[in-house]
This record gives sequence, C-alpha cells and structure tokens, in this order.
Amino acid sequence: MSKKTNGNSTNFNFYVKRFWMIVASLFLFIVLLFTLLSLGWLGFMPSFEELENPKSNLASEIITADQQILGKYYIENRSNTHYNELSPALINALIATEDARFEKHSGVDTRSIFRVIGKTIIGRNRSSGGGSTITQQLAKNLFPRNKNQFKLFMVFTKFKEWIVAAKLERNYTKEEIIAMYFNTVDFGSNSFGIKTAARTYFNKKPDSLKIEEAALLVGILKAPTYYSPIKNPENAMKRREVVLNQMRKNDYITQEQYDSLRVLPLDMSKYTIQDHSAGYGTYFREYLRQYLNEWCSSHKKQDGTPYNLYKDGLKIYTTINYKMQKYAEEAVAEHLGKDLQPAFYKHWKGVKNAPFSQLTDDEILTTYTSAMKSSDRYRKLKEASASDEEIQKEFHTPIPMRIFTWQGEKDTVMSPYDSLKYYKWFLHTGMMSMEPQTGYVRAYVGGINYKHFQFDNVKTGKRQVGSTFKPFVYTLAMQEGEFSPCTEVPNLPVTFDLGDGTSWTPQNADDKREGEMITLKWALANSVNNVSAYLMKRFSPAAVINMARKMGISSPIDAVPAVCLGTPDLSVYEMTGAMSTYANKGVFIEPIFITRIEDKNGNVIENFIPKQQEAMSDVTAYLMIELMKGVVESGTGARLRYKFGLDAPIAGKTGTTQNNSDGWFMGITPSLATGVWVGGEVRSIHFRSINLGQGANMALPIWALYMKKVWADKSLKIPKNNFDIPSVDISDRIDCKKFNQEIKNEDKEFDFSDKY
Repeated sequence: MSKKTNGNSTNFNFYVKRFWMIVASLFLFIVLLFTLLSLGWLGFMPSFEELENPKSNLASEIITADQQILGKYYIENRSNTHYNELSPALINALIATEDARFEKHSGVDTRSIFRVIGKTIIGRNRSSGGGSTITQQLAKNLFPRNKNQFKLFMVFTKFKEWIVAAKLERNYTKEEIIAMYFNTVDFGSNSFGIKTAARTYFNKKPDSLKIEEAALLVGILKAPTYYSPIKNPENAMKRREVVLNQMRKNDYITQEQYDSLRVLPLDMSKYTIQDHSAGYGTYFREYLRQYLNEWCSSHKKQDGTPYNLYKDGLKIYTTINYKMQKYAEEAVAEHLGKDLQPAFYKHWKGVKNAPFSQLTDDEILTTYTSAMKSSDRYRKLKEASASDEEIQKEFHTPIPMRIFTWQGEKDTVMSPYDSLKYYKWFLHTGMMSMEPQTGYVRAYVGGINYKHFQFDNVKTGKRQVGSTFKPFVYTLAMQEGEFSPCTEVPNLPVTFDLGDGTSWTPQNADDKREGEMITLKWALANSVNNVSAYLMKRFSPAAVINMARKMGISSPIDAVPAVCLGTPDLSVYEMTGAMSTYANKGVFIEPIFITRIEDKNGNVIENFIPKQQEAMSDVTAYLMIELMKGVVESGTGARLRYKFGLDAPIAGKTGTTQNNSDGWFMGITPSLATGVWVGGEVRSIHFRSINLGQGANMALPIWALYMKKVWADKSLKIPKNNFDIPSVDISDRIDCKKFNQEIKNEDKEFDFSDKY
C-alpha cells in the first residue's frame, strides 16, 4: 500500500514538475518571442525615431491670406489636426464605439482579449466585438500589415502591433493618440484624416461637428464604402444609429438625445469631393503647383532629400484673399455667363462659318484639325498606335459626355469632333487683382472653367493689349517734364517713315474733334490714336519700351512705331503689375503669390519678399493717375459711373484690338490694381461690331461687378479713399483752366518783336 502510495506521489510530482517546466518554457518562449520581435530580429519593428515621426503621405495645403484652405496637393488627401481642434462629440463617439476602456489600459486591453478568446473564438459569437484598442488600430494604421500573409505570420504581426501599441502609450499622451488616430484613418471619398473628412462631408472644421455628424464619420470608419452616406445612405443611417447607441450606453449622450438624433435625416448638402479642378482659385492652384514643384526640387530637407509637394505636408501661405477670389469668379460668371456669352450667340446666329470671322473653309478646317491633334484623346490614340482612319472614326462617333455650360455641366450625346466645335463658341477671360503697395495678388482668375478649359489666361496667355499700352507712351511724356495732362496738342494724322521706302499713318477710331487742339487728358480719355502717334514721334519706340521695362513688362516687344497703339502681345499678369506702379507713387513692385512656406511642423522654410524698383517719379505717377481718371470721368470708361454707379476715385484704361479680337480694362484704385482681358480662344473669334467688341463692353463690366462686391464687403476694409498727392505742388499742371490761363499769360508777356 505504501509503495503504491509512494509511486503515485512520485508520478504526481513528476507531472507537476513537467507542468511547471512547460509553463516556464512557454513563459520563456513568450518573453523571448516578444524580445526578438521588439528588437526587430523577426521582421520590421519601428524604432523610437520612427514612432516619434511616423511616416504618412500628408497633403500640402494652400492657405489664403484670410486663413482659408484654398486647395491641396496630395497623393492621399490627408491633413493633420491637433486634439484641441476636435469636437468633444468626435472623441466621445470614437471611444464609445471602438474602445470604451481607452482611458484604463496601456495600449493592450487584456479584458477584451479574453472576451474575444472566450466568446468570439471558442463561443463563435462574432457579435461580441473585437479586441483591438484604439492604440492598436493606430499601430496598424501607422505601420500597415503586409497583405496575403499566412495565418502564422498574422499572429506574429498581431504581436508586433501589441508591442507598437505599448510603445505608443509610453511615448504619447492619450490625447495625442486620439489625434494621431483621427489623422491616419480613411473616411472614403478620397478623404484621409478627420480634417479632410469634415471638410468633404460637411464643409466644416473638426471642432464644429455636431453629435450626429461626428457619429456618422466615426461610423464610416468600419467600412468606408459600405457605410458611405453618398453611395449607401441606408447603411450609413443604420451605422450612425449604432454609434449613437454606443454613446448612450456609455453615458456620453442621454436617452432623450439618442431618441431625437437617431431619426434625423442625413444632410449631405455640403458634400464636396476635394478636387483640384473644383472650388475657387483652380487656375491659380495649377500655376502654383508648377512653381512649387520647381521650388521643391531645389530645396532639401534635413536628410538631404528634396521636398515632395504631394507627401510632405507643406503649408503654403499665399497672398490670395478667399473672399476677393470668390467675388472675382462671381463677377466673371455674372458678366460672361448672363450677358456677354448670350449676346455673342445672338450676334452670330445664322451667320455662315460662325463664330469665325474672315476665315476660309480650309482655314477653319485647319483650326479644328489643330484642336483635335492638341487633345488628350488624340494623344492617347496615337500612343495606342491607332491609324488615322481609326482616329477619325473615334472623333466622329457620338458618345455620352458631360459638357460645360454657364448653367452647369450637362449630360449629352455628341461626337468628340462636334464637342471641339461646341467649345470654340465660348469667350474666355483672364483677371488679376493686386495691392499696389505690397505686390500681393488678391485674386487670380485664369479662365471660365478649369475642368474644361485649362489654358491660363493670366500668366501663360499673351494677347495684343491695344490702347491699354498707351499709358506707357504718356508716362514718358510726363516724365520728361515737357508735357502735362492739360497740355494741348494737335489732333492730326502723324506719318512715320519706316525706313524701307514705305510709311505708316495711324487713323483714329472716329473723327471726333479731329483737326482741333486737344489736351492730353482728353486724348487719353477718348483713346485718340493721333495723339499717341504724336508723342511717339516726339520720343522713340525704344524709349517707350524702356519705360515699359521699368514697369515690369518683360515680354518681347518690337521697337516699331506701331507699339504706340498697343501691338505687343502681353499677359494680364504683366499689365496689372505695370499699372499698379501708378498707384504706388512710381515704384514698381513685382506681383507675388506666396508670403511663406512652412514644413509640416510649422517651421518656416522660406519667406518671400517682392522685388521692387523705381520706374518714375511720384509726380509723374500722380499725373498719370489724373490722366487715367479722365477715362472714367468722361471717356471710354464712363459707364463705370452712369451704368454701375461707382463713385470712388478710379483711374483706368480700356483697350480694344483690331477687329475687336481682344477687350481689355485696367482699373486702378488706391488699394487695388486689377486687369481684365476678354476674347475668343483664337483671334479670329470675336464680335463684328465695336459696340459689342470694345473693351468697355467686354472687360470693364467684370471689373465693375468685382469692385462693387469688394467695396460692399466691409470686412475686407477696402476704402474708397483718394490717391496720395505728391509733396510737390502740381495743382497748376492738373487744373486745366488754371493751366491754360497761365499759358495765355506767358504768351502775352513774351516779346515777339525779335522773331517777326
């Protein structure tokens, strides 16, 4: 009996030892496994530096002068936000739904793990919930799993996420983990991170989200497509209700709040996909993108690699004012969409070969063929080695498409070739507005619709400027001191010997006061060609061009007499910058678009300061302002007063080129200089009458509508003050009655006896 007892005791002790050896071995194995995983010996494990600076593709933001986000450049549309920028509803919804014990664990919740083992794995109850904490989900988001892993490797990956979660908890506060989580998750609709999602779905900042909006966004995270409020609104409603119920269970909202919020309909009226071809400032954003790509290639980070515009989360602080940009685009849409474009259709209705003027059938065919070969469709067909016959068939086969109209995009069926014809009918525009004293560009409208017309008519496009070039000629005359606004000159034809046996005699647009002596102020106000030619002959084309260069004009200009009538092709950007010189007391300031660039952490990488140079004296600048005021008071820009009712001090100049191909208006106030051009895609597309095709009808109304909106918005603080008067008394040079009386007195005092 005792032997048997001893034997049983020995066996029992053996099994106990064996059991504890297994437990100890298992414990040592787990310790060794987690040690090796932590050291990265069993695959990648992020270092402390990588935890401090987790890699993610951050969108670079374009920020306006009034702190609005104008647009972004990105691979993933993601922008970071801080914890204090999150609404409490967002935080509560996330914790209640994803990790109710978030405040009580250190990255891994053992209670949840045992619940998953007992209920989900053993009990096969999939409704019992998951075991991943918010911190573990953050670890997975920061260091994504490799796809198509074997189940054994998935176990190792899960263990790694536990280790990363523990490290995150040691290195970051709970608030920082919440913020990092919201910055890394995908909300669908090309929206990464809560800052982008709030803007996409509700056009709000994260701190302004209501409870039901926060619940909807947190609900989307489970499956962004399945619970999309756009694609699957019923699923989104049900998921939102689940989140609200979790908030109720965890006492973040009351029963009464839950009952009222759960039945609210989805409000997606503010939903807008963040698209580079949508929103305000599209042409400006594209110009800026090209500039910034060059900037990034020549500026390097601390690790020696160049900045990446699409990944590094740069903050680009621009000079654009969001409201003024909006008003500029609204002014374009109002004038072109509601007035000028309908007038253009009516003007050409029933006319053969419309909207082309003076082109033969062969020339029109060449124009359409050139447009076809410039299209993306043609390029892609060529890259696919399509034959000419296949390309022609493709372009002449009707297909469903969305086309631009001033009433919004419309679905239609049209051949690509016919769409080329359709788009030739549209008039285009370029507009830029800047502060003369700072060079800050406040509004930039490169065209009528970037999605359908991507050519930039502000910086890239150059068109003949017509009479808007005449102020350069008059400036030279004022600068030399020989002439004043009140100086009278003969309104007679002037002939230029061109040096090749031929001559050129420019003609006035009409015979008003021809043959009379007229003041320079009246001549510029009425855009008299004879007087421009008279001044050009007194000086020289080279001298006029030199003056234009001092005022920022850099495009090639031929030194020929015809420049006095505005034959050069210049950009809206150049002309607006040059005209601003007059309001800045003769000092040209190069227009700039960026004030500074910061990295993702807010460190300033570069500040931008505009170049400037003195182009003329302040007296000359003021005399030119007085001359150009005449354009508005009684000349070609007078409709600013009698039609639009603008009563502020305004200097301006209209411009109309040959055949009415280009309409210009340059408007200057003490606070803003703004240039507008309007015309067809090519010079052969234009109005056939001066009444409709002049700059005063095509371009000036856009300026007027824009400035009315700007002045009406008191938050912009754009005053209607007078231009600064020079310290030198020049009243005798701008008061024509006083000036003429002094001239007569000088004539009386002059002794002619020795002359005759």
